[in-house]
Amino acid sequence: MTSAATAKPTLVSLARELGVSRQTVSNALNAPHVVAPETRERVLAAITASGYRPSAVGRALRTRRSMNLAYRLYPAVDGINGAVMDRFLHHLVVQAQRHGYRVTLFDTPSYPAEIDALVEQHQAGLIDACVLTDTHSGDPRPRRLTRAGLPVVAFGRPWGDLESPHAWLDIDGGAGCEEAVAHLRAQGHTRIGFLGWPEGSGAGDDRCSGWARGMAGLDVAGLRVHAEDGVRQGVEATAALLTAGATAVVCVSDSLALGAASRFRSAGRSAADVIGFDDTPVAAALGLSSIAQPVEQAAATLITMTLAVLRGERLSAPHSLLPAHLVLRGHQPLQP
Repeated sequence: MTSAATAKPTLVSLARELGVSRQTVSNALNAPHVVAPETRERVLAAITASGYRPSAVGRALRTRRSMNLAYRLYPAVDGINGAVMDRFLHHLVVQAQRHGYRVTLFDTPSYPAEIDALVEQHQAGLIDACVLTDTHSGDPRPRRLTRAGLPVVAFGRPWGDLESPHAWLDIDGGAGCEEAVAHLRAQGHTRIGFLGWPEGSGAGDDRCSGWARGMAGLDVAGLRVHAEDGVRQGVEATAALLTAGATAVVCVSDSLALGAASRFRSAGRSAADVIGFDDTPVAAALGLSSIAQPVEQAAATLITMTLAVLRGERLSAPHSLLPAHLVLRGHQPLQP
């Protein structure tokens, strides 16, 4: 006989423990929008602590949903900047699980292949919605997937297509770079360079615009340099900035910033005057100042948006920007 202490938790037992109705516990899982936030959080915490697992088959039959969200994996380029998306995915999975959803990971070699794979999964009833990342100018995915009937939520702006009907959330990288410039100007710098990606990258252009706003009223001749992402490229591009008289640099990525910091040190300059972007573990370990993205908040907000879209609700803020923030570190020695 199974004892009460070891009995498998049920909706009824959880409701009795919490002093709420069975329907309230069910709603916290299946229709969280109808439950008061405080009650929902209390119920979800109890569900997690108890180890309760709803029947996936039963839920699918009741809701006519697979309870799966699709997410395409992209390969890491240099093992540095990809860390921010690793953190985002981790938090996305955690937040999805809190609401009874799973994140289905897949890989494809191209954007057209990604569209085909998502449509196929949706038509087969394997996914309810998708979370897109790596948005870019001319991105065909949101409109084509929406036309195919697949609910779409994106982490990243639809660069060049701001009228796109899908819901999206992004990080205000331009504001983060503007804050970095303001900090450096407060330290007395007036020749602050910007080390960015080639024009047309969307996110890179946005970060560059923040640097430009921060430099308003100052001479910026020769202070903007573009390079492909990478530590070596950062070393090489920073030489041009130093030649132009730069005394500090704001970089579009931590990879470029690590190269810039190395070049600064070899020139007898302080690496504390170099600021990266993404606040990666490598930057933190080497004492490099960087601009952090609130990926945990982004993941939680995106899941909330996705659930609202699946319920057919009209989002009050279908397009949202979260602020990035500057993380300052001291004059710790950096290695190339």
